[in-house]
Order: sequence, then C-alpha cells, then structure tokens
Amino acid sequence: MYIYYALGFVLLFIAVGIGVYLITPRSYESSQTVANSYDQWTEDGILEFYWGEHIHLGHYGSPPRKKDFLTAKSDFVHEMVKWGELDKLPCGSTLLDVGCGIGGSSRILAKDYGFEVTGVTISPQQVKRAQELTPQGVNAKFMVNDALALSFADNSFDVVWSIEAGPHMEDKAKYAQEMMRVLKPGGILVVADWNQRDDRLVPLNFWEKPLMRQLLDQWSHPAFSSIEGFSELIAETGLVEGEVITADWTKQTLPSWLDSIWQGVIRPQGMIRFGIPGIIKSLREVPTLLLMRLAFGFGLCRFGMFRALKSNSVINSTERTKAEVGQA
Repeated sequence: MYIYYALGFVLLFIAVGIGVYLITPRSYESSQTVANSYDQWTEDGILEFYWGEHIHLGHYGSPPRKKDFLTAKSDFVHEMVKWGELDKLPCGSTLLDVGCGIGGSSRILAKDYGFEVTGVTISPQQVKRAQELTPQGVNAKFMVNDALALSFADNSFDVVWSIEAGPHMEDKAKYAQEMMRVLKPGGILVVADWNQRDDRLVPLNFWEKPLMRQLLDQWSHPAFSSIEGFSELIAETGLVEGEVITADWTKQTLPSWLDSIWQGVIRPQGMIRFGIPGIIKSLREVPTLLLMRLAFGFGLCRFGMFRALKSNSVINSTERTKAEVGQA
C-alpha cells in the first residue's frame, strides 16, 4: 500500500513540476532578456561548474565515440578551426568572437593558434568572468557589445567567429550583415549554430510546432533559422566571395545533450556547493535538454556550420559615402 502512495506522490510531484515548467517560460522579449539570463547563470556559477568554460556543445567525432564532456567541448573549438581553415592563417591575425560567453573558445584561439582575439557578449557578467579567467599574456580581451550593432568599424578583423549565438538574434539578416561588415576583405567568417529543419520544404507537423515553441521560450530564443535560410542571408549581404560553405554537424554534437544531464549525476558535489536553490534551478533545465535531444535526434533541429569569405572588391561604408558625395 505504501508503495502506491509513494508512486502517487512521485507522479504528482512530476505533474506539478511539468506544470510549473510550462507556465513559467523565459521567452525572448528583447536583447536585455538574453543579457539578464546569462548574467544570472554567470553570477551563481552553476553553468560554469557543469559546462566548464565552453558554454557550447562538444564534438564527439564522426562517427561519434565516448568522450569526456569537457574534452569534447574544447575539441569542438579545434575541429571548427580546422573546418574553417583558420589554422592556415598567420600568427597575430585578428579575430572577433561574437557571443564569446566567459571566453573559453577565445582563450584557446589566442593560446593555441596565436590569434589576437576580441570577445563580445551582451552580458556584463560574462565579460567580467571572462576577464577573471584569462591569464596575463593571453592575447584576448572582452567587452559588452550587441551583435546586431557591433561597435567596430568596417573591415576590422581577419576572422569573425561565432558559436551558438544565432538563436538569440531577433534579426538574423542583421546578424549576418554585421559579422560580414566588420570582416576585412578576404577575411573569413566561421559560424556554428543550432538550426531548425527548413520548413519551407517540409513544414513542421502537429507535434513539432509545440516542441519548437518550448525550445524557443525556455531559453530566450526568438527563432531558429535553417541551415539553408541562414546561408542565404549571409550571401544576400552582398559581401561574400563565391559560395557560402555549409555542413551539418548534428551527429558529431548529438551526445552533448544527454552528457550535460549526466554531469549532474556524476558530479553530486554541485548539490552541496549550490544548495537547494541550485538543485532546483539545475533540474529545471533537464526537460529542455531532453527536448533538445529529441529535436536534434529526430531531424526537427540540425547543427549547422557556415563558412564564407569576404569579397576583396568590397569598399567600406565610409568610402562608399565619400564616393557618393563626390559623384553628387
């Protein structure tokens, strides 16, 4: 009899938890809601404790193989460097890391590849933490910046790099335009992002629509673009030399979702460190992580890679304005 009571209590607890989860979304309202979310996660340290310095998915190889969660994340950076052919660039090349988080990727790019890195994020707390984690002598600096209105002049960087920042961008076309704008002619854009299936070809069905709504609402995302759609937006900037190169890394990154949940099991010291509030906050993310695994596993979402070269024939906006004034 007691077993039935206990089972009933557990089911009731789960039902209440699901109800609270569904009625308390963290929907995107503006870039400030994104900044606030990352400020909170950075201040309490939970995300850094479980996800490390790299707040992005890991690369598990092709075919995927078992790998340490944090190692897979640093491996992702190296694999992205190779895929983007950035390892062929000379030491001292300038790189802008858009959506740098607490600077994990920026530090690897500076230490292992000799880039002169500038990392930008919308979160002041992430900038503060990135600066704390960056040792003297590592050529990486960090600042608050809005990716849709970058404070840098045209033609400023040899490389623009971004991992999993796109879903937070309300205006995907402006996001592409800004990244291409600040690239030097001949510079390289390399982006890794969560994407949804191209619904222009295969519309979302009856169960995919509410699932996608949860993925957007729970982590302050206005929308996911498709791989095809975002590559078109990059090309439509008019600043690209040749074609935008894309790849699908869904299989290589898929183990990350369940591995991220497993961290809470194999690292129980977090329960002591962050207490009951931290446990509740962490558990609240489990449904979204499981939904992400479901979406990426069944083809609703895809992990997209993008590479583009900036045309050498492009002149910057200041020069263009002077030319137009001269013609007038």
